[in-house]
Amino acid sequence: MLRILDTIAARVTALVAVLGTLGLVAEVVVILIDVIGRFFGSPLRGAQDITQMSMLVLVFGGMALCDRIGGHVSVDVFERKFSVGLRRATDIAAALLGAAIFAGIGWNMWKSAAMSAMLNQKTNIINLPFAWFKYFIVLACVITVFGMIVRAVSLILGGALAAHEERVE
Repeated sequence: MLRILDTIAARVTALVAVLGTLGLVAEVVVILIDVIGRFFGSPLRGAQDITQMSMLVLVFGGMALCDRIGGHVSVDVFERKFSVGLRRATDIAAALLGAAIFAGIGWNMWKSAAMSAMLNQKTNIINLPFAWFKYFIVLACVITVFGMIVRAVSLILGGALAAHEERVE
């Protein structure tokens, strides 16, 4: 069952990471067009709006993948002195704390997205609706929480520690 959940987590993580990649590509293209346009005296209208919204997609689209590959910043000053059990406990605590944090972000963004939809809030220049991007953040947070919980359960059941910790031995 855990293997099935891990496979599902891997696939939805890959999907949201692809969407984050599309946000990065959109941002690069928009900035490139805007810079070239400014050189010729005609900047891209709405470049700031598109850049801000694609940054949301980029950042939250990459969170689940960052957690899955162990890419979050970690301080391992004392880790070499810790027993394997203590390292496992700290990894479990970190995964559960991260899940709680992203659940909180997702919940608050859900409420904010509903408010944005009700008030029909949009960006200043080209009127992109905020609610779409906020609901994407909610989706990305749900996927990140799911991945973190699967990782915590795997660690509780004796799964492998994070890759950076296995090398410490």
